[in-house]
Amino acid sequence: MILSETPRRIMLTKLVTWGHWFTLTNIVVALVIAGIYVFASPLPDSLLGITFLLVNWVSHIGFLTFFAFVILVLPLIYAFPKSRFIRGAASTIAALGLALLAFDALLYTKYGLHLNFGSADLIKSETQPVINAFGWQQWGFLLLLFVVWLSFQLILANALWKRIERLQKFRLGAPISSLFVVCFVCSHALHIWADANLYQPIVKQDNLFPLSYPATAKALMSKYGLLDIENYKQRKALQFDRSVHGVNYPVKPVYCSININKRLVLLIQTDDTELNLQNSSLTAYNNHYDLSSNQHSSQFSSLFGLPEIYTSELANKTPLMLELPQKLGLPVYLYSDLSLENDKLTALNSGFDTFAKASISDKPKLAVGFVSAENIQQLIASGVLDNNQVIISKLASNRDDIQQVPLYANFALNKTLSSHLDFPATVLENLGCKALSDDYSIGQPMQSPRRNWVVGTKGSKVIVMQNDNRIEVLANGSYKIFDRQTGEESIDSLNTGLLSQAIKHLMHFY
Repeated sequence: MILSETPRRIMLTKLVTWGHWFTLTNIVVALVIAGIYVFASPLPDSLLGITFLLVNWVSHIGFLTFFAFVILVLPLIYAFPKSRFIRGAASTIAALGLALLAFDALLYTKYGLHLNFGSADLIKSETQPVINAFGWQQWGFLLLLFVVWLSFQLILANALWKRIERLQKFRLGAPISSLFVVCFVCSHALHIWADANLYQPIVKQDNLFPLSYPATAKALMSKYGLLDIENYKQRKALQFDRSVHGVNYPVKPVYCSININKRLVLLIQTDDTELNLQNSSLTAYNNHYDLSSNQHSSQFSSLFGLPEIYTSELANKTPLMLELPQKLGLPVYLYSDLSLENDKLTALNSGFDTFAKASISDKPKLAVGFVSAENIQQLIASGVLDNNQVIISKLASNRDDIQQVPLYANFALNKTLSSHLDFPATVLENLGCKALSDDYSIGQPMQSPRRNWVVGTKGSKVIVMQNDNRIEVLANGSYKIFDRQTGEESIDSLNTGLLSQAIKHLMHFY
């Protein structure tokens, strides 16, 4: 009894109570900041998915904030029970923690990844140019912003301390704790069920919040006969969510000028006959790929700069690569000896004689042709290289594997890795359009690439390439890593930061 009435004991009780109220207030602030993750991602298309999103949002962010209080602030209260020190230390910790949460939320919005050791190299490479461009004004502004944020935390801490006796009269501990516990249990129970049934509206939210490790119970369920683990693995390996609805193409209106005096010809070979390009002004470029699963998908990707999963949604759209120059006054010619599975493209398709006459002329135009090797040789013999800037490539012949395809140009390209998805951005930049290629393509201009990796789809697989690695991954997370040169399976560890960013980039037209 005497111990409970000592000044130290009274101060400890008061500080712990204050700490709970301070933490609760910051949980609300953290939930508001974490709303960035929620609104930056597509809303689940089922009521169960939305329910999981809400309970996971409340429970996970609440847990992270309370856990930070338990391991960082509570020990300080018992070690140094001085009110001013505790208020200052807790305010500093809260300000730093919530600032990190806000930075992580912005990072997730832009790149689709969280702060962790796996994404450190990618974050450094992406942010280094921005940091290097900072002057003392920008650093001063950031410092001032943090001082303002820290001041808010100090004001909040002091306001709660002055009112702690009044707040102690409110018996809110049990109902608030019960709310968070119920949300916590519901979120993990829903995820266990969703993981066992591969229910995508919930499983796809696994990486939404930072430090999120939702519960799974496959081994336990399999042990008691509630889950056929082999059947589960087979279904997971074969599953890929290819449903695409509500595509925005382009993502935003594209405004740029076009040099209507340009003469550019893009030729893509459709057969397997070997081209003879010796003694020509063309330069050969390595590390170029056709990632699509068939010729028509390759044709679509070359014209739209988008992977084949978007094909059905854009069946009645005109590629921006053709539409923009045409509307701005540059004559556009299209020819394909493959059928064009798009009414708008069929209307643009001309006969080969018309296409060839326009291509070899010295008049301004954009000419895009899917032609045979014989036709390419004919155009070269007729002088197409003399009067025009020309790009020549080829559709892949072996679709069972992913191998390089030829790429030639009679003007300079400054690229390491590239694919057919880069053609629209390359063409439009060559014509003088300076609009951001991410607004209309997942590719990038080969004259001035911003990324050192390539992403695309091939059937049920997402393909990501960087340096010497090729990652083949399904939407459920099953993956294999191959050596890009030899095609042999690699033992390199998965770069999860790169993979997350690449898939987010792949889907940003949803």
